[in-house]
Amino acid sequence: MLKTNFSDFAESISIRIGMLFSRIPLTPNQWTVLSILPAIIGFYFLFEKQMAAAIVLFAFSTLIDGIDGGVARVTGAVSSLGAYLDGIVDRIVEALLLFGLMFSGFVSDYYNIPSYAWLALLLFAGTVFTSYARAYADHRKALTDEKKLKKMGGLLERPERLILVFAGMAAWFYQPEYLTYAIVAAALLSCVTVLQRVLFVVRNAE
Repeated sequence: MLKTNFSDFAESISIRIGMLFSRIPLTPNQWTVLSILPAIIGFYFLFEKQMAAAIVLFAFSTLIDGIDGGVARVTGAVSSLGAYLDGIVDRIVEALLLFGLMFSGFVSDYYNIPSYAWLALLLFAGTVFTSYARAYADHRKALTDEKKLKKMGGLLERPERLILVFAGMAAWFYQPEYLTYAIVAAALLSCVTVLQRVLFVVRNAE
């Protein structure tokens, strides 16, 4: 709502920010990626139940995220790849924030949600993000060649992910913990797959 209704104001602020920070020798895409760093540290502080420090770090991450677009406009470096990376990084930062709140216990203790529910949600997020990394590349016109899009594979695509989860389900009859291991492995490998797809777009951007 704010972005839509106050777009002109936001644009003017973005330009002013770009003029200020364009003096620093960093490209817009470097600013975009840099915003992940305070979010990772903020995730750690959430895990340690340091809410005040986490708020500051995630706010700092948001500030850095606002710099990349302004710098791109001022320096004439606006690109489809930049828009793609910005959207991907935004989702990563939001995931770090939300999962940090979940795993810290700030949310789960209050609602008494068991840990296996968070594991399933983590796997679901990795599943969605894997598809998002491909679809968003086409949406932002960073990669529109259908042949290249089809080649955007990765370590754990849907068939491999399902096989791993089904194997864990079958192993549950032998040892219940194996299902947990399978879900954790699938979640982590999904994250690796997302990274592979993002790097594929960066290398093949049009």
